[in-house]
Amino acid sequence: MAAAFALLLSACSAPAETDPGATIAVDTNLGEVMVPVDPTRVAALDNTSMQTLMDFGVEPVVVPKPLIARVEGLQAWADDDEILDAGSHRSPDLEAISEAQPDLIIGGYRFGSYQDDLEKIATTIDISPDAEAEGGYVEGLRTQTATLGTIFDQQARADELIAELDAAVADATAATNGQTVFLGVTTAGKLDNGAGRIGRILEPLNLVDVFSEEHLGSTSHHNNSGLAPETIAQANPDWLIVFEQDALGSDGYVPSREVIEGQEALKNTTFVKEGQIIYLPADFYVTESIQAYTSVFRAIADRFA
Repeated sequence: MAAAFALLLSACSAPAETDPGATIAVDTNLGEVMVPVDPTRVAALDNTSMQTLMDFGVEPVVVPKPLIARVEGLQAWADDDEILDAGSHRSPDLEAISEAQPDLIIGGYRFGSYQDDLEKIATTIDISPDAEAEGGYVEGLRTQTATLGTIFDQQARADELIAELDAAVADATAATNGQTVFLGVTTAGKLDNGAGRIGRILEPLNLVDVFSEEHLGSTSHHNNSGLAPETIAQANPDWLIVFEQDALGSDGYVPSREVIEGQEALKNTTFVKEGQIIYLPADFYVTESIQAYTSVFRAIADRFA
């Protein structure tokens, strides 16, 4: 599966060694952008790319620490005093980002609305996956990974990550054959429709969502659809795939398992009686990376086989 973005090396790269001023042309969600070759001062703001950047050995100069403080594997960045804090996407610290003097800002996704502000600080790219784009979110993960591999001279490792995703998708696709599924989210002790956030999981799979995104009444994944447990029970899907929105820090957090087991109305559903529930990792909501999706597809392949 070929990446959707074309990557063209500029002629200013020297054949024997990298010119400090060399740039590369990258197609992004907002058009072509010239970025430094193998940049050394990176502002890593897009959570979907962070696990890949860490895998590549990139050491950012500024990150949104509130977003990643409790994410396993990314805590090292949050705890590193040498890395500045960009704040949260709800209230970014643009001064801290500027103070870090990045030569490349990897923005977009949660920080997408600050594109103009970030471009005033340094070259900014949005290569985040987009469920609405051609090929969908999963294809966007492939493209993002390939693009980062080219920028940071990690093409071989990028190819490995993409191959791992492809294998997991193939296995999950082969294991699914039209079963019905409810994509749920637990937040504030309630189980609701999570299709607006994780419906993208179904893009390559042979599964039927009993409460697809149009039932949300809004395209926002933060929308509270008010889906009653009795309504879920009446639909009686074969499987439940559920993620937690509150797992990494919200007050009053109740684990998904407790929420579901505490619902009397769900006790006679197929997914409860047969134990056909897949709980996504607690940090899935704030990773959403190629690694996270590879893990989910592997879990689906294993459980549905």
